[in-house]
Amino acid sequence: MDDLLKAIANIGFPIAVAAYLLIRIESKLDSLSASINQLSTILSVKLSGNDGSKSA
Repeated sequence: MDDLLKAIANIGFPIAVAAYLLIRIESKLDSLSASINQLSTILSVKLSGNDGSKSA
């Protein structure tokens, strides 16, 4: 019985830390994804307005 409790304690802590970190990072990943989508939109607008022609 003691071995089972020790195994749960040893395995449970890393699982709890990983879950905590995933929850904390999730909001940052959502923000990063939104920023990348916004950057993509801005780049497509800028590039389509340029039309590839250079004015001298």
